[in-house]
Amino acid sequence: MSQTCLLLIDFQKAFSEHAWGRRNNPNMETKAYQLLQGWREKAWPVVHVQHSSLDMESPLHSSSAGYDFIENFRPLRNEKHIIKHVHSAFVDTDLDLYLKREKFESLVIMGFTTNHCISTTVRMASDLGYDVTVPNDATACFETYSFDGSLFSAEIVHGLSLANLHHEFATISSAESLLSSRLKLSKPAIF
Repeated sequence: MSQTCLLLIDFQKAFSEHAWGRRNNPNMETKAYQLLQGWREKAWPVVHVQHSSLDMESPLHSSSAGYDFIENFRPLRNEKHIIKHVHSAFVDTDLDLYLKREKFESLVIMGFTTNHCISTTVRMASDLGYDVTVPNDATACFETYSFDGSLFSAEIVHGLSLANLHHEFATISSAESLLSSRLKLSKPAIF
């Protein structure tokens, strides 16, 4: 069985800004950190993806304070760090090459935002042949205005985004069940 790689998408300070609007999953960072710690304790593979907007006005531009990682989510020296400029972590990066070289076939993808970079990266990962799991409580998004001006709550946007991924591009799970099932798989057999 190949190892599962944990992919952290855009755990950056910019997503703490109020300008994005109302957010769902207020405990998302706690759940994500639990998963990250579980992976690190087992020395399982971790990849950090950081968004670097080409728009100088964006809070995700490299000159902005929002570009920096959230404190508990900084990559460790032995963890892969990828910088992306678009929604998908696979476009114009070496992510696919790295994953294939290391023979990772399964990915757990978490981070910001469910309906943008998570969804885009998950769909592309699935199309590239990876088995993908998304912990629903370790991703988050913001309320969204539709083309006609109607407002959709962050909970609705999150739920529909995950519903569109589930069983088509990924398996949706909770962080707790994902971590407990992975830890059970890693325990040595007793004879």
